[in-house]
Amino acid sequence: MTATQRLSEGQRVSRADIEAKLRSIQGDVQDAGKAGAQMAIIAGAAVAVGVVALAFWMGKRKGKKRTTVVEVRRV
Repeated sequence: MTATQRLSEGQRVSRADIEAKLRSIQGDVQDAGKAGAQMAIIAGAAVAVGVVALAFWMGKRKGKKRTTVVEVRRV
């Protein structure tokens, strides 16, 4: 019987029932936390690669703007 059924029959919920329910909830939360942590690591790595690529592209572009062209002419 579940805790809800016991309450509807007028019986008391035991400490063991509460502990069992909390353990099952805790297990579900830990599973979700592990999945979320893995997704956070993947997202963080993707953001880091994006930032490095953007910094490289911006630096390359700025370098082209500042490039000096020197012409050497012999007379």
